[in-house]
Amino acid sequence: MGLLLPALAGLLFGLGLAVSQMMNPAKVLNFLDLAGNWDPSLALVMGGALAVTLPGFAWLRGRPRPWAAPRFAWPQATDIDAPLLGGAALFGLGWGLSGLCPGPALAGLVTGQPLLFGFVLALLVGYRGTAWLQGRARAA
Repeated sequence: MGLLLPALAGLLFGLGLAVSQMMNPAKVLNFLDLAGNWDPSLALVMGGALAVTLPGFAWLRGRPRPWAAPRFAWPQATDIDAPLLGGAALFGLGWGLSGLCPGPALAGLVTGQPLLFGFVLALLVGYRGTAWLQGRARAA
């Protein structure tokens, strides 16, 4: 059962992204275009996600351990620092320019759209490049 729960969670996540059209860059860009052809429907998607997530996390915090792991791996970082702000700014710029973010792009690969393959390739190159730069910075 090791990969069954993550696979089912990923399938459910991908299905939710497809049904809500979060994998459609035009839909996302229209949501971000507040001064033009604004489409507020994705705000309902995000609100629905928060309505499920917030009580879910509150419930999980009270449990001694997860169903399929020996312990919870809660985030430990609490600082708001330059790398966090820079990364958030780059993410926002990329999302606003392309209408894509990593989760929907990965889920959308099953559609075979070349745009998504190019985006994911650029994402992987950026990820590896960042890891390389951080390694160089640590070595210096």
